[in-house]
Amino acid sequence: MKNIYDKLRECTGFEWDKYNIDKNWQKHRVSPVESEQMFFNKPLFVAGDIKHYKSEIRYYALGKKDRNRKLFISFTIRDNKIKVISSRDMSKKERDNYEKYK
Repeated sequence: MKNIYDKLRECTGFEWDKYNIDKNWQKHRVSPVESEQMFFNKPLFVAGDIKHYKSEIRYYALGKKDRNRKLFISFTIRDNKIKVISSRDMSKKERDNYEKYK
């Protein structure tokens, strides 16, 4: 069974829908470009989002974009594409955990 990092390496791009783009921008001022950048920067911490599993597996990621803005992203993988569900700044607790992980 592949781990999430192997699955991410097999992804060929991102899948976006207008609703999530608008929601992430209006609620959190995070653009699709910022969200995508985070997946290419290290360190990147990814885990299964067990609380929000419904019809498909969801994950969350803690990472930073190019200009060091630290983000929390909820996403799923569909047809080898990352579909960002929600993207926002990390909370204090998430930042603390991310720093420990580094």
